[in-house]
Amino acid sequence: MLDNQQRREQLAALNKEAELGGGIQRIQKQHEQGKYSARERLDKLLDPNSFMEFDKFVVHKCQSFGIEKTQYLGDGVVTGIGSINGQQVAVFSQDFTCWGGALGMAYAKKICKIMDFALENRIPVIGINDSGGARIQEGVESLAGYAEIFWRNVQASGVIPQISLIMGPCAGGAVYSPAMTDFIFMVDKTSYMFVTGPDVIKTVTHEEVTKDQLGGASTHNEKSGVAHFKCADEDDCFERVRELLSYIPASNAVKPSKAFTSDSIERTTSKLKDFVPDNSRKPYDMKELIVEVVDDGNFLEVHRDFAKNILCGFASIGGIKVGIIANQPAVLAGVLDIDSSTKAARFVRFCDAFNISIITLVDVPGFLPGTVQEYGGIIRHGAKLLYAYSEATVPMITLITRKAYGGAYDVMASKHIRADINLAYPTAEIAVMGAEGAVNIIFRNELAGLKGGEFDSKKKELVENYENQFANPYRAAELGYVDEIIFPENTRAKLYQCLKMLENKTVTRAPRKHGNIPL
Repeated sequence: MLDNQQRREQLAALNKEAELGGGIQRIQKQHEQGKYSARERLDKLLDPNSFMEFDKFVVHKCQSFGIEKTQYLGDGVVTGIGSINGQQVAVFSQDFTCWGGALGMAYAKKICKIMDFALENRIPVIGINDSGGARIQEGVESLAGYAEIFWRNVQASGVIPQISLIMGPCAGGAVYSPAMTDFIFMVDKTSYMFVTGPDVIKTVTHEEVTKDQLGGASTHNEKSGVAHFKCADEDDCFERVRELLSYIPASNAVKPSKAFTSDSIERTTSKLKDFVPDNSRKPYDMKELIVEVVDDGNFLEVHRDFAKNILCGFASIGGIKVGIIANQPAVLAGVLDIDSSTKAARFVRFCDAFNISIITLVDVPGFLPGTVQEYGGIIRHGAKLLYAYSEATVPMITLITRKAYGGAYDVMASKHIRADINLAYPTAEIAVMGAEGAVNIIFRNELAGLKGGEFDSKKKELVENYENQFANPYRAAELGYVDEIIFPENTRAKLYQCLKMLENKTVTRAPRKHGNIPL
């Protein structure tokens, strides 16, 4: 029988064995590839000395195909509870040094255990993914393990924030867990996601493509929109995750905490006085307006490289944390299309689920025309954004800076779909369409018989008359569709005032199982 000292030595030896994962050589290979080990990642991400590990000595029970001859303590994934910025979080970190991070049943049960803990205790869950996929030797048990994780992703959705860090490979069925989480971070050059790899694609479709081209960080941040953040390296990724968590609450049961700022709410945003160009066709950078208005110029943009004609991100105004959605006139004139509609709708729904007030900045000429958009389902995708805003019950403030044309005016958090406070600059133009297009339709017959200078003169007159009547915010203000027309330099103070007014907003909706969003 072991005495106390021997028992202590036994525990120390087992701890050391578990912490080495697949061994020093494999850890060194991770380093050579610009990657940290599973445990090093947790040390970098979490507050110092905050991590409590669960199931450190778990091993698999599989007896097939020779895998019974190899066992790693922890079974290839590190799980537990720690803190980030003082906020408790549940975490799992896949260990590529153990069978390439492949998932088996014991491994899956460890992840499910901390996901259950996170849901029961209403804390965020963060998954660090670095795995070759299912453990083939365990067959259907590996698939069952994935499905158990997927099911928990859905139960946790909208209740606790779920964040995925892709630090290496994430392929096959494994991609669907991150896809159902709220935010996906990818590391440039070292991480990738795809359902089927390059070899399978070459066999089936005869396409030749590299892993990075198929599912690298740039691909999923710029083209597919699967990922929300592209990070230069793993250290950059951890910093960005910590920043994101500073803006969002631990669960849907609480409101976001106040952010510290020394930025005076009385500060006038003088840069905005003449910021919006007189010429309605001239572009400007809406991001500059956002940075001017928010606390200390800090704006954490989400999906920065995808659908750049709309901006989404987190900030605070007077310490009140907000989600911001804004048309971007500097890209495609700020028009709404399939990708921008989907991007914004998803962000609106996240903010609404987690009690984050929404500010919408509008300068939109309409929806992008063309067969590509129509065949791609712009009607259905545009309806997602309309649905998301109409469904939201958090405080919603809308500011029209310039164009708000046609159906896009309705969709971008108009008064009619229950935005709480709708503001406009004097430069706002709220109409069914632009003046020239409207004149071409309304006065088609009147202009038909005119030619040359007479035509030009008459059309100019009609366009000016239309602009004077409709290319301004006053008609909408007369009807109560705009609550106040404000001077641009007062934007920051006015938005804060509105946020304070809406702090105790409560909405009661008819009971239902769920709506049927146009997916």
